[in-house]
Amino acid sequence: MKKFRLLLVGSGNIASTYIRAAANVPEIEIVGGVSRSGKRPAGMSEDIPVYPSITKAGCEFDGVILATPNGCHAAGCLEAAKLGKHVFTEKTLALTRSDMDEMIDCCKQNKVQLAVAFQRRTAPDNIAVRELIRTGKLGRIIACELTVNFWRPDSYYRDSDYRGNLKMDGGGPFVQQASHNIDLYTWFFGLPETIHAFTGTFVHPMEGEDYGAAICRHADGMIGTIIASTASKPGFDAVMTIRSEKGTVVLEGDRITQWLIEDVANPGREPAKELHSGAASNAVTSTLGHEILLRDFAEKAQNGGNVLVSGSDARDASELILRIYESASHAQ
Repeated sequence: MKKFRLLLVGSGNIASTYIRAAANVPEIEIVGGVSRSGKRPAGMSEDIPVYPSITKAGCEFDGVILATPNGCHAAGCLEAAKLGKHVFTEKTLALTRSDMDEMIDCCKQNKVQLAVAFQRRTAPDNIAVRELIRTGKLGRIIACELTVNFWRPDSYYRDSDYRGNLKMDGGGPFVQQASHNIDLYTWFFGLPETIHAFTGTFVHPMEGEDYGAAICRHADGMIGTIIASTASKPGFDAVMTIRSEKGTVVLEGDRITQWLIEDVANPGREPAKELHSGAASNAVTSTLGHEILLRDFAEKAQNGGNVLVSGSDARDASELILRIYESASHAQ
């Protein structure tokens, strides 16, 4: 497979994460950057040119990585897809249903891939649990309790004015920090039929929520509870507790930490490297999940097939987040 050439769009912390990830994926090469301000992300070689927009890029490229705020994903995706370039975007897919649908449709019409960075789907224990749910080996699922009790200092929101606002971030931890875990929730269980949610802003200088809770009811009767926070000092690993008629399984930080299921062997195993926890910092310490998704993106873009997390796959997480916010707004 020839080198897959990528433009890196964005210059913030997550752009630097992709520079580190790309260095470990020999199949791809970052050949240019895009930054409206001209800023070069930390870690990018001075030999790599930086352009003001995707359409003004003066180098040959096959696709783009959108490492931009949530509110910019749709514009970047449409710009690239209309040029016939494949799109890999940071989570979440977009902030509105119309933007998500337009992104998916535009990529389909232009016959390019649309992949989304929900890298927790690559963790071995998450994959194993999902397969047991999908095949019915856990029996009827009674409930899922998901808690994402993270902490961010005030400086996190003050350092970047888009963080926590509605126009660019889309809100607080539901759409940002907890979106990875909400993606797992929808990957495991699908979308609920009914949601009752409450959100509040308690300790941070931000427009969106810094704490919220949602109760979900699914068509099969399963009850889900989801808590998302950046106000839970000092910060705790995300925990998903699944309760079925055969017992209970607990996932912490993408690992099975408790397996209390009758007549089913624990499928858990230690991953080669640990994925980023995110409990108390936005600094990404491991790029393993990003590397897996980027390698898959390059292979599918060149040879065809379905990427590991497509735009259509990722839409469910955004849909659930939107429904949570809509319920919370009605409860105010």
